[in-house]
Amino acid sequence: SRAQAMAGKAQKTLSFESAMAELEQLVADMEAGKLSLEDSLTAYKRGAELLSFCRSRLDDAQQQVRVLEEGVLKDFSTGSDA
Repeated sequence: SRAQAMAGKAQKTLSFESAMAELEQLVADMEAGKLSLEDSLTAYKRGAELLSFCRSRLDDAQQQVRVLEEGVLKDFSTGSDA
């Protein structure tokens, strides 16, 4: 089934954008009522994995921004002291 094929993609490396696109498609399919009960459960599990992945990537990005901002602020403040 389509949902099971999507679940098989979990092993492959995803980008944030492709994960979001897949999540949107899963939601659209579920809302349209296209899926059997079994496929709906598979799609729901896959959606939960994708959501977790996206949140993790966003957390990583926020952490990187914090590190960059701290570096810039530190450089700026030491530069003004010199």
